[in-house]
Amino acid sequence: MKKFTKLISTCLSIPTENIDTDQIIPARFLKLTTRKGFGEYLFYDWRFDDNGKPKNNPYFHGSIYETKKILVASNNFGCGSSREHAVWAIQDFGFKAIISSSYGDIFYNNALKNGLLPVIITPSELKKLFQVIKNQPQTKVTADLEHQYISFNNHYFSFPINSFRKTCLLKGVDELGYILSMEDKIKKIENSHLIFIST
Repeated sequence: MKKFTKLISTCLSIPTENIDTDQIIPARFLKLTTRKGFGEYLFYDWRFDDNGKPKNNPYFHGSIYETKKILVASNNFGCGSSREHAVWAIQDFGFKAIISSSYGDIFYNNALKNGLLPVIITPSELKKLFQVIKNQPQTKVTADLEHQYISFNNHYFSFPINSFRKTCLLKGVDELGYILSMEDKIKKIENSHLIFIST
């Protein structure tokens, strides 16, 4: 995992509710054996027709969206099946953070475990963000994990996050990596509790 502290980027906004993981990455593309390569199949059925030709989708028109690092999605993003591949596809495509008002529980936790920041703001705040992006597509949004806020055009919205998950993202480690980083302290505690039995 890479460290996440602060990200400043334009956004791809998808104001559609209840986008499930099968829409994010269709099941027929889950055959890869590594986390790499899923990005080209992100929202595949939205972007391409049955012959693999690009659709005239309003969210993915042209190639300008490929430079955006923040995905802004509507309520209940990532619902449905528990496939971790959905997070891998989003990351492999180039997104580093998602902003929404709510997520599928499993998707939310998978995102945190894989270094993808899932920001939660209120529905009214999300509506404001959608409006700004619609009117000014080149608006840059700042996602500041350390201070737990997003900002754009003089708007500042705070967001919650589990303190342990926040620490892991800031350090760029998963649960195992975090435990291993404490190896010296763990050994010290273990050594202080050793019981010597004389024979």
